[in-house]
Amino acid sequence: VADLNMLSCWVCFATDEDDRTAEWVRPCRCRGSTKWVHQSCLQRWVDEKQRGNSTARVACPQCSAEYLIVFPKLGPVVYVLDLADRLISKACPFAAAGIMVGSIYWTAVTYGAVTVMQVVGHKEGLDVMERADPLFLLIGLPTIPVMLILGKMIRWEDYVLRLWRKYSNKLQILNSIFPGIGCPVPRIPAEASPLADHVSATRILCGALVFPTIATIVGKLMFSSVNSNLQRTILGGIAFVAVKGAFKVYFKQQQYQRQAHRKILNFPEVEEA
Repeated sequence: VADLNMLSCWVCFATDEDDRTAEWVRPCRCRGSTKWVHQSCLQRWVDEKQRGNSTARVACPQCSAEYLIVFPKLGPVVYVLDLADRLISKACPFAAAGIMVGSIYWTAVTYGAVTVMQVVGHKEGLDVMERADPLFLLIGLPTIPVMLILGKMIRWEDYVLRLWRKYSNKLQILNSIFPGIGCPVPRIPAEASPLADHVSATRILCGALVFPTIATIVGKLMFSSVNSNLQRTILGGIAFVAVKGAFKVYFKQQQYQRQAHRKILNFPEVEEA
């Protein structure tokens, strides 16, 4: 008959007869075979649960009672160092977030200033910003990249494409310009969300930030007779958006037609030897 007074460790399953010098502890409300555990075994188990965070709370996996963990008293120097370490650990995430937000903000301010000088003209842009109120510049300049990104997220080509697919069979001129654009499709293919992956998000970001440069270049190439830098850039931007949108609508419609006419072939039969 087993000794009812025998202590058994629920971690290593050793008894008090195996090691009579071991220190035992009952850290929770459990009874029976899970009542007692070696102090050293429980310490290792707590270390695994805390994963390096000595202040994390640990509870019994059976009765969910929280273990009462105490530490030796610290000296005044160690206490101050420990307190400073905890304060720094708690403050660092907020400091890092503030630095990141500040970096993004001043980057947006710099980008806005460069964009103003690029669109209006270097000398004219400097004059405008020198005459403007500093508070207006601090608020207005960082909104330039934000507005460009939000404008890039407006997928007006998709609305044009839906109208095209809906009324293309009624507009014969479209079929003469783009053959097969109004042909019926055997099925409606599934289309991916525009922001379904990180590649689309980065394309939107890069496309929005590089748009003023492209608008300036297109304006100089196509509307060189216009004297105003601002008007020339605006016309170049409109022309670029219109031409790019037309090509994008045609390309997406061709992809749609290709997906709609996709077929799955029969598996080739292997002739038996």
